[in-house]
Amino acid sequence: MPLLIVLSGPSGAGKDTVINRMKALACPLYYVVTMTTRRKREAETDGVDYHFISETRFREICQQGEFLECAQVYGNWYGTPREQVRKALSQGQDVIIKTDVQGAATIRKMVPQAVFIFLITPTLDELEKRLRQRKTENHFDLELRLKTARAELEQLPNFDYVVVNPNDGLDQAVSSIIAIVNAEKCRVKQRLVKI
Repeated sequence: MPLLIVLSGPSGAGKDTVINRMKALACPLYYVVTMTTRRKREAETDGVDYHFISETRFREICQQGEFLECAQVYGNWYGTPREQVRKALSQGQDVIIKTDVQGAATIRKMVPQAVFIFLITPTLDELEKRLRQRKTENHFDLELRLKTARAELEQLPNFDYVVVNPNDGLDQAVSSIIAIVNAEKCRVKQRLVKI
């Protein structure tokens, strides 16, 4: 049975970095590309990191019910295209979705059979340091992200697994996620995902 894996965690935990490393290692997963209304960052590629679309187009897709989940986060809209997930699962592929904690909660309501992984740094100090080093947020936005991260940590009990992603342990974090996928494949009672 194909798995639906939801990778979530606070901003700055390294979700993009982990996903990019998994792709580089050719981990056999279908990587869902989220749609967003936010501006493309310098190092990002449209269609690879995100599908960057207008707010008008985003609303059209939302009204058509074509998002598995969508939410406004830090002033921008993000959505997980339902058809990408449905198609990959129907082809027997394991699917991984990268989303914020709010999006993971929405997906849990719709697809409780998914595997939910919470990615976090070893400490909040390290999370703050990463966010500051990115230099993508102004002071106000940075403080908001840190406040949100503290609240998101309280959602940890709603996840199936937690993976710590230290600065020097990217491959360890990736190995942990692969181990989770392998363990789930060995379950006596397989998860039957319905979208």
